[in-house]
Amino acid sequence: MTRVPVRDDLRALEGYHSPQVDVRVRLNTNEAPGEPPAAWRDAFAAELSRVAWHRYPDRAATELRAEIAAMHGVGTDQVFVANGSNEVLQTVLLTFAGPGRTVATFEPTYQLHAHIARLTGATVSETDRAADFTLDLEAALAAIARDRPTVTFLCSPNNPTGLVEPAEHVRAVLAAVAMLPEPGLLVVDEAYGQFADWSALDLLDEEVPLVVTRTFSKTWSMAGTRLGYLVGPRWLVAELDKVVLPYHLDSAKQIAGRLALRYVGEMNERVEQIVAERERIQRAFDTLPVDHFPSGANFVLFRPRTMSGRQVWQGLLDRSVLIRDCSSWPRLDDCLRVTIGTPEENDAFLTALQEVLS
Repeated sequence: MTRVPVRDDLRALEGYHSPQVDVRVRLNTNEAPGEPPAAWRDAFAAELSRVAWHRYPDRAATELRAEIAAMHGVGTDQVFVANGSNEVLQTVLLTFAGPGRTVATFEPTYQLHAHIARLTGATVSETDRAADFTLDLEAALAAIARDRPTVTFLCSPNNPTGLVEPAEHVRAVLAAVAMLPEPGLLVVDEAYGQFADWSALDLLDEEVPLVVTRTFSKTWSMAGTRLGYLVGPRWLVAELDKVVLPYHLDSAKQIAGRLALRYVGEMNERVEQIVAERERIQRAFDTLPVDHFPSGANFVLFRPRTMSGRQVWQGLLDRSVLIRDCSSWPRLDDCLRVTIGTPEENDAFLTALQEVLS
């Protein structure tokens, strides 16, 4: 059979995926442990019944953007929405990266930053973090000065490590990209931002080359909806609107997101519950033969001391508990990542982990 050849620069790439197997406790994809409020479901179903399905959706998602803007105290024209934060990232990179341009990442971090950048044809500059996974600021600033990236990524809280980037680090990186001969853009990926104690949203300004991306998948319990957004300068959002496909955000997503914003109080309660469970799991880790890393997200990265990461992952799977195996990822030897679930799911995980490690 004759096959059309893939682009030369993409032949070696592997897709991004997470194993999906039938288990009793699933804590591997950083989803919210609970469903959206029942009132949201009812309101969503009612509005769906009134949608004129033969008509295209609002191309600009005006109402949804206005609601998000009001929540963050910014203008509607400072908000861009798309099918999950990954499409937001993709649109940013299609607009500002590409052949002849460089994208900077600090590893380990979210794999799709570099993956999508390579899909656009950009060169990726990867700089290692310190041994404790914190940002090596001196090395980061040197890489920016050397490689002059058009787009630089910081993930806070970082995935998969869970570490929150200190505000002084974000400010320093932002200053470095802004002072390049051809100024670059800093993208702060806050997919888990609601679980952290500070946000780069505080640094946004019309004259600052900074955007912050967020998602409805985690704290809003809407992973099945695939809805994300970006907040940034008006001029930048206008450029993204030129690149994204027309009518990219369907009517159902726009309704789902708009209605979700009525339940900020419930969302904040869930965040508090997840944070409390995260702290409980980390305290339990202190009594086990594992090293774990401080997390400001809805997951915790840890490394067993007495067994390989793969052995522990398999032992948990044998007990019908699925977590994320990061042990073969670059720079993450023997590391595993557990999503914070319900108290019952977390109990099952800790019990299984104790059995595996004993």
